[in-house]
Amino acid sequence: MISTEQIKELRDATGLSLQQIRVALEEADGDKVKALEILKVKSSDIAAKKGDRTLNAGVIAAYVHSGDTVGAMVELLCETDFVAKNPEFKAAAKDIAMHIAAMNPADQGELLTQPFIKGSGSTVGELVNGVVQKFGERTEVGKFTRFSLN
Repeated sequence: MISTEQIKELRDATGLSLQQIRVALEEADGDKVKALEILKVKSSDIAAKKGDRTLNAGVIAAYVHSGDTVGAMVELLCETDFVAKNPEFKAAAKDIAMHIAAMNPADQGELLTQPFIKGSGSTVGELVNGVVQKFGERTEVGKFTRFSLN
């Protein structure tokens, strides 16, 4: 039996819907690690299904590292302004900008395959897929740039 505490713990960690979390925990027989893996696989599947939708909205996020010598800007694109205005969507864009400032990826392909700087055990691409799963809209990293005085 899946407890409310298990569901709450994964909800706090992922921000996904209670239904998605309950189903993943049931598939994993209550094992949190297995449930997280199931959710990660499902997020990739969901992102793939939404791949042909038009990106009409998004946000531009900027990050400047303490010391003011390194910074980055990134477009995080989505389908609607409703999602683009969501604070969690904006936070994801800011996190990606921080990652770009820290890791200096050469291009989008490299960015998406790099381990995410916040140490969540996932790649930037998996972070973007998680955003797709959370909001139900196609989401992609658009243009980005990094600035450095060094």
